[in-house]
Amino acid sequence: MKNNIVVAIDGYSSCGKSTLAKALAKKLHFIYVDSGAMYRAVALYFLRNNIDVHDHEQIEEALKNIHLNFHSRDYQTHITLNDEEVSDEIRLMPVSEKVSEVSALREVRKEMVKQQQRMGHSKNIVMDGRDIGTTVFPNATVKIFMTADPKVRAERRYKEIADKNPGITLEEVFENIAHRDYQDTTREESPLVRAVDAIILDNTNLTPEEQLEFALDKVRPFIL
Repeated sequence: MKNNIVVAIDGYSSCGKSTLAKALAKKLHFIYVDSGAMYRAVALYFLRNNIDVHDHEQIEEALKNIHLNFHSRDYQTHITLNDEEVSDEIRLMPVSEKVSEVSALREVRKEMVKQQQRMGHSKNIVMDGRDIGTTVFPNATVKIFMTADPKVRAERRYKEIADKNPGITLEEVFENIAHRDYQDTTREESPLVRAVDAIILDNTNLTPEEQLEFALDKVRPFIL
């Protein structure tokens, strides 16, 4: 196998990036790095500690106290924030409403990119996010850009989080996704754009199995 294969999966929120990335990593026995979970964990820390996103000194100081790690359990990847398991809490709506604003901060992106690049320096990895193929790993072996119909994305997201967010409506989820799309594509720091050499994967009408096979077909030529 070729050393240090990096598969970068970017795209809009609720397109199933993490579902594909996890399945692909498991199939290939690669390391899965959930960059979105990292930004969500930072957003959670900011919420808990009332960090003012307009106070650069406060942000810099907060980042010094944020230590993130991934670990596997029951074939699932979990994230810890300062040794606390937060995999479930970072998926709640308060974090979803905050994460785009936090992830747009220059200081936050600089620190997270540094940590992500360290993870992919010498290992075969699959990483999903918004700017993996453009900023974090511009020389990634394979780049995939995911998209899907916004209504389908909202329905998928609603089914995923409804149990943990009692009272939430499909309309609220749709509006949240639309707001995040706007923030992600218009932010000054590393906006969401498709890398010129990224392969587009529109999974509006694809099953998880079909999108996995699509991705495997793109990665297999680089595996001896």
